[in-house]
Amino acid sequence: MSEEILINVTPMETRVALVDNGAIQDIHIERIVKRGLVGNIYAGKVVRVLPGMQAAFIDIGAERTAFLPVPDTDGASKTIADHFYQGKKVVVQVVKDPLGSKGARVTTELSISTRYLVMLPHTDHIGVSQLIADPLERTRLQQVLAQALAAENVQEFSGFILRTAADGMGQAEIAADLRFLLRLWPTVSKRARAATGAELLYEDLPLHLRIVRDMVSASVDRVLIDSRECFVALQKFCDAYVPELATLLELYSGERPLFELHAVEDEIQRALDSRVELKSGGYLIIDQTEAMTTVDVNTGSFVGRRNQAETILKTNLEAATALARQLRLRNLGGIIIIDFIDMKDAEHRDQVHRTLQKQMQRDPARNQITGVSDLGLVEMTRKRTRQSLAQMLCEGCSVCRGRGIVKTPETVCYEIFREIMRDARAYENDTLMVLASQAVFDRLLDEESAHLADLEKFVGKAISLRAEPGYTQEQFDIILL
Repeated sequence: MSEEILINVTPMETRVALVDNGAIQDIHIERIVKRGLVGNIYAGKVVRVLPGMQAAFIDIGAERTAFLPVPDTDGASKTIADHFYQGKKVVVQVVKDPLGSKGARVTTELSISTRYLVMLPHTDHIGVSQLIADPLERTRLQQVLAQALAAENVQEFSGFILRTAADGMGQAEIAADLRFLLRLWPTVSKRARAATGAELLYEDLPLHLRIVRDMVSASVDRVLIDSRECFVALQKFCDAYVPELATLLELYSGERPLFELHAVEDEIQRALDSRVELKSGGYLIIDQTEAMTTVDVNTGSFVGRRNQAETILKTNLEAATALARQLRLRNLGGIIIIDFIDMKDAEHRDQVHRTLQKQMQRDPARNQITGVSDLGLVEMTRKRTRQSLAQMLCEGCSVCRGRGIVKTPETVCYEIFREIMRDARAYENDTLMVLASQAVFDRLLDEESAHLADLEKFVGKAISLRAEPGYTQEQFDIILL
């Protein structure tokens, strides 16, 4: 595979795109005024305990209180009331950014990451990333870490996990990360002890540095940055922590914008549409709601060259591949229901299921996939830790209020007629004026003109009309004159 990481930096935001063989696979956006909270560690206070939910709300100084679910780690005999009470000081880490009306989700199980290690201050667990499958390499890495811990003469033992990027790394690289963490954690602990209220104790790296730490792997050929300032910052970061990556950095100084040159801007626009075109002529309809995301697969204009079963199979296979990319590109998480085109052949269903599983293996976000049901439905989950692309870039429509549809002019006219009848009975006046959108105004004067005349005669009052350019199609007012 040939991968590139593109980093576009402006004073307002940083955007990162992962490009695999010319196709955009992943997009990260961080706005200066809305930096994500995931990874941040806070000193906070318990403001409310919910015994029935085994959870608590924590004030961390954010706009909304954070939600802390508390697993029963001490056995069934203890409840949340044995651990937390209102006003208690607690140190927590954000694991999920605020979404919609929900505050951040936090945990008391803290961790701090570097390129090769994750430090778990409150445990004594030593582990290796599950993505490192070779048992010999797993054993070697554990031995390397043990030697590094012994060399540092660590007094207060903490847990560590060797990350996927540690695969093949030697003593020097692992030891450098360990020394950094051993210097950082005492500083965070000291600030936590001194904090008297809600306070930020540790903030994760900015996006452009975080990406190099977490996403650059052996398959990445280069990291292209269009900001000289960030390029210099990345050079210093690599020199200090990951010197082997310094040669991958490249400053882009071309006249055309970096994201425009690589068609990332167009890909972002397409990722905000509900319809995804397939090369065969079929298409997907992706509908994101607060509860779940649904995906409908359609053959569209694709009719195939053999029989209907083969046509459906080909469309579903292409849809499975495209969907895996779209979920990552749009960062869709939670429950996802996929309605593949019905397949009667069990082998065809298995083939589609295997294809989806294979494609989702490349996704760094944890996911689980069920089998294909007789109706062609697949239920899957994908871990959600940050806002989706649509949530980051868009807001609910003020006209349809998120429904995606608006009432027809005919429906609004009939609502106006009912409102006129109510007002005519309730008020003593001679004339009513209807203010409505141009589309509704035109229908009242055309298709509904006879009904309007009958209504005017029925209520015994004059009815006048006025088009209001600023009104939405569903908006109207009736004024008593």
